[in-house]
Amino acid sequence: MNDRPLDLDAVRTFVRIAELGSFTRAAEATSATQSTVSLKLKRLEERLGCKLIERTPRYVHLSAQGATFLEHARELLKKHDSALAALTGSRQRLTIGISDHVAGPELPLLISRMNAQDRHLLIEIRIGSSGELLKCYDRYELDTVIVRLNDGRSDGRFLAEEKFGWYAAQGWQHHANEPLPVATMPEPCGVRIIAGKLLDEASIAWKEVFSGGGVTAVSAAVMAELGVAALARRMLPLGAVEVGSKLDLPELPSLPIVLHTRVREGRPSDAITALSAALRSAVKN
Repeated sequence: MNDRPLDLDAVRTFVRIAELGSFTRAAEATSATQSTVSLKLKRLEERLGCKLIERTPRYVHLSAQGATFLEHARELLKKHDSALAALTGSRQRLTIGISDHVAGPELPLLISRMNAQDRHLLIEIRIGSSGELLKCYDRYELDTVIVRLNDGRSDGRFLAEEKFGWYAAQGWQHHANEPLPVATMPEPCGVRIIAGKLLDEASIAWKEVFSGGGVTAVSAAVMAELGVAALARRMLPLGAVEVGSKLDLPELPSLPIVLHTRVREGRPSDAITALSAALRSAVKN
């Protein structure tokens, strides 16, 4: 019998691969190279004497043994982190601002990824417009913000990019010779500013019929058939349809998502790395 203990770093890497479904995203989440991730998994599999991950050019999924080991691996890491936290004293706090146009329906998953990275980290999340969150970040009220690219800023790190379009409820009809009714978020929302500018440049008459305090409110106005809204596909409520081509509206650009952070090391940095990797995955999928 081999009594050699498991490498906890390798176990953590295995859990990341299983949760993110990708060697590439696991490498991003652990600040390692893809070859390093593969090597750690290989050594763990050799230690356990079984295949944990089945990998093809297109898919990564757990083997039967991997599925069995996953919960034990999570429990092992949880006990390890609890033991460390008992000796390190007070919990560290991490304050994060996430743009309402970025958080989306995946927010529970993003929080879960950070919590899985460090269950003893006290996480505070604030949702708002990119402009307001950047102001809070500059006032040192937030440690980190994830926002849409803001004009005039070059200090952020690119995370992902996603396409926006014009959407309305399936049964909504635009009345001819009337200004286009638009549901938006109030300024300084960058998406609102871009959408309005493009409509003006295309000489399309429009009017703001609803101003919501978040994407959820704007989506509700769309489904109430108040008008159209500029939204990312990831944010769409069930039943919304793209109407840009039908109404000959100007094409909306793909908008980058960027990370601004002063956190560079330690457990908070690991949590932010895990959050960033999970967000990339959500946008890509």
